[in-house]
Amino acid sequence: MEFPAWIVDRVIARQGTLHPYSRFDARRTAFVVVDLQNYYTQPGYLGECAPARATFGKVNALASVLREAGGTVVWVQTCSDGADSFWSHHHAYMLTPERSARRLLELGRSHPGFQLAPDLDARPEDPRVVKRCYSALVPGSSTLDEVLKERGIETVLIGGTVTNVCCESTARDAMMMNYATVMVEDALSAVTTEEHVHSLNNWMLFFGDVLTVDEVGKRLRA
Repeated sequence: MEFPAWIVDRVIARQGTLHPYSRFDARRTAFVVVDLQNYYTQPGYLGECAPARATFGKVNALASVLREAGGTVVWVQTCSDGADSFWSHHHAYMLTPERSARRLLELGRSHPGFQLAPDLDARPEDPRVVKRCYSALVPGSSTLDEVLKERGIETVLIGGTVTNVCCESTARDAMMMNYATVMVEDALSAVTTEEHVHSLNNWMLFFGDVLTVDEVGKRLRA
């Protein structure tokens, strides 16, 4: 991704270089893939982010490279069961009653919308984590932090959808919990290009690095 000159200048002034990580120890690196479920990726669902489907190849490629190098791939899925209770403000005030009801239905664990999209190369050995709200790392949302710590993970690569919502929310919490955190630009998607770019620009300014799948691959060390 090519950043505007003013972003490049500010990032270099802050940290001395545009991209701070020259290498990743694969054994201590996790690719956290957020919400690539039918609900968010397939036509006809309330939460469809159509551009997500174009990222599946890149997501699968990075997952394969990281596994082969000894790293961890984690698939994160949102579940809406009980969300009208534990996330009552969101459902009562930020969604119309019709949209709330549909979200509760289509993201329920027993609904096909909860399942990962069929074109993803999710392996049996890959951990799966179920989250309750936008960030998988906010207290009470999921067991992601425990999964990462059990494996000695220090670097978190973020892919999935939507860039500026669940992906960025999870990434921000990861950074503030002291994980080296990278948004993988071509393994992410948003509803519009503008939202995707604006999110990554802001991320680069203050939170962590932005790299492509190929750039991550060149930095991985088995």
